[in-house]
Amino acid sequence: MSNTTASSTPAPLPLANPVHTATHVLMAEAEALQALAKSLGAPFVAAVSKLSLAQGRVVVTGMGKSGHVARKIAATLASTGTPAMYVHPGEASHGDLGMITHNDAVLALSNSGDTVELSDIIVYTRRFAIPLIAMTSGANSVLAEQADIKLILPPVPEVCPMGLAPTTSTTMMLALGDALAVAVLELKGFTADDFRNFHPGGRLGDRLKRLSQVMLKESDMPLIRHTQSMSDALVEMTAKRLGCVGVVDDAGQLMGIITDGDIRRKMEPDLLQKNVSHVMTANPMTLSPRILAEEALQKLNASNRTQAFVVDDAGKPVGIIHIHELLRLGLG
Repeated sequence: MSNTTASSTPAPLPLANPVHTATHVLMAEAEALQALAKSLGAPFVAAVSKLSLAQGRVVVTGMGKSGHVARKIAATLASTGTPAMYVHPGEASHGDLGMITHNDAVLALSNSGDTVELSDIIVYTRRFAIPLIAMTSGANSVLAEQADIKLILPPVPEVCPMGLAPTTSTTMMLALGDALAVAVLELKGFTADDFRNFHPGGRLGDRLKRLSQVMLKESDMPLIRHTQSMSDALVEMTAKRLGCVGVVDDAGQLMGIITDGDIRRKMEPDLLQKNVSHVMTANPMTLSPRILAEEALQKLNASNRTQAFVVDDAGKPVGIIHIHELLRLGLG
């Protein structure tokens, strides 16, 4: 008789429909965000004003899942022109209250509003008259009662089956934090230049570069005077390898452009002896060095061009950009 025993591996549990569950979660949280949007009013306006006027930092705090959201809100505020930092409520009770100054404003997150760990921060703000903004579902909670401004989340249940795990509430907090950051950004007149200063690295930094930062300049520009011949133009085009040459007048202003396509379309036996002005396309499309590199790519695509000269306010070429360079930056 065999001594082999049956496998002790339990049979897999039947699975619920994961797509149905996910759809239910997403739809429920979308409805919560719609309810949140409809609930905004004077308190939100007051919070935006208070955050934009803070002379110090916006201190964002919260415990547990609210703390994770608070960290993200602080990071978003900081990256959009509002100095901000996260302070852990537990660490605040052990010395980190010293990070909060009289010039700061505190944004405290707590779904219930009765989070014990927030008590010392609440007392500290009341003692030193530091503005306190509450983000909570507990309209009658300790946090809401003590706050100068109350951002009350609408009464929407958590979407988990037990109705306990922070899901819908944290989604609303995260979205409300984004809404605050963007509203403060607009109120303070935060520009793309400002944004680029805080995001110099990576793909985002490349998208926010000015054309003057990525264009080819000076000796790399293929240029020729309007008095020269097409044989000279071909030599310049071949040397610079950008598929074109710019034609400038005696004052150095851009008169026209000659591309590979122009040469093919106007190919004649005496082409090389002709003056460049007979072949060039006059008044070509040009770009300003002040526009974003991403905008330059859009303009090139819209005009079905692969390159364009960059000119200053006087019409003199200061650079040239090729679509391949913009695509190399990952802008396509």
